[in-house]
Amino acid sequence: MRRDLPQRRRSETFEIAFGGFANKHFVTLGYYEDGSIGEVFIAFQKSGMQTEAIARDGAILLSLALQYGVPLDSIKSAITRDLKGEPMSIVGAVVDRLSASEA
Repeated sequence: MRRDLPQRRRSETFEIAFGGFANKHFVTLGYYEDGSIGEVFIAFQKSGMQTEAIARDGAILLSLALQYGVPLDSIKSAITRDLKGEPMSIVGAVVDRLSASEA
């Protein structure tokens, strides 16, 4: 069952580096009253890029997974990684950052 977010909720925005791109990436998180993450938004400094649209869609899917109770560790173990174990997408980098902050 999907857990609804409150109409008014705490949020946090931070910058994240990924893939050596010159553009900045911004992540905004929305929280439930208990402090757990309920929504994720990803935006790029330079809007309108196809990669930004993919990142935004990934953030929507990540948000839905969290709202339906999928553990962040399960999401983290499912993302695509390179041979060094690093995430291959901005969404994966966000998931890793969220996992590190929960630990």
